[in-house]
Amino acid sequence: MPFLFIPSPLFGASTGVLIPIVIFAIVIIICLVLLAVFARYFRLWIQCVTTLAQIGIVDLLGMTFRKVNPTIIVRSKIMAVQAGLDDSSGITSKTLEAHYLAGGNVPLVIRACIAAVKAKIVDLNFKQATAIDLAGRNVLEAVQTSVNPKVIDCPASDSGRQTLDAVAKDGIQLKVKARVTVRANLKRLIGGAMEETIIARVGEGIVSAIGSADSHKNVLENPDTISKAVLARRMDSQTAYEIVSIDIGDIDVGSNIGARLQADQAEADMRVARARAEGKRAMEVAKERENMAAVEESRAKVVEAEAQVPRAIADAFQSSRLGIMDYYKLRNIQADTDMRKSIAGSGFTKS
Repeated sequence: MPFLFIPSPLFGASTGVLIPIVIFAIVIIICLVLLAVFARYFRLWIQCVTTLAQIGIVDLLGMTFRKVNPTIIVRSKIMAVQAGLDDSSGITSKTLEAHYLAGGNVPLVIRACIAAVKAKIVDLNFKQATAIDLAGRNVLEAVQTSVNPKVIDCPASDSGRQTLDAVAKDGIQLKVKARVTVRANLKRLIGGAMEETIIARVGEGIVSAIGSADSHKNVLENPDTISKAVLARRMDSQTAYEIVSIDIGDIDVGSNIGARLQADQAEADMRVARARAEGKRAMEVAKERENMAAVEESRAKVVEAEAQVPRAIADAFQSSRLGIMDYYKLRNIQADTDMRKSIAGSGFTKS
């Protein structure tokens, strides 16, 4: 037999009742979700509405999904709006979110833009401020330095040196302390050298200016010549700062480096002369000893020649070329010669 399905009145009634309940539950859940979202963002939304920040509930919810802190964005946008920075300046919720997601400090950038607008002497837009912030520089401090220049000690206090030492052409050492007033250059802040380069360049310029002076008295009389010479060389080129002024704080006279160098040179020259004289003396001693050796060699030859005399006499006797009387005459002549030598020697000694 075929299966026959007989609808029950009871089953139909229960289905008709269940559907409205499910719909009502879904509506309740949606309302609770909307209420939770509205409760979470209601305070921020009210702030945006009352300040004309133009950020809606949907934008706040989207920030949460994009892992952006909506409180930071809202407060930054409110600061910008209250300071008179509108969307035409590039400050929108989207650009603030983009800078936040890039790892930038959004409140610091907004404060820097506000400070630049209020100062009216600093040209800084939002795009440039975000670039400076992402480059790792403190953009707010840069704006403050542009408005209120800061003073850098030269040499630096942490360098371990108290003064810059330089020597004028007359050999007198001068010890100088300088103070450099600088203003931040926002256009060169990215990629520009920092304070260490300024200090090194100014120190180099001061040493060069003093070294080119004919006398240390000229520098003591007109210290501003050093400042003018250093400023003329454009020491702030390719740096993040613009040098406003260079002030010589103190100048002290040091030692006479020229006289010391001359004394050291004279001492070195004397040592060289002594070495040369010692070399000449050694050569003369060696030459004298060579002459003495030659004399001894000559004496040896004379003795050798005298030793041949008896042999020659003996040969003469054997060959009958010399007689006995001739021999005695020779001996008498030698005896007379020795006597005369002795007399002459004794007479020379007495005189």
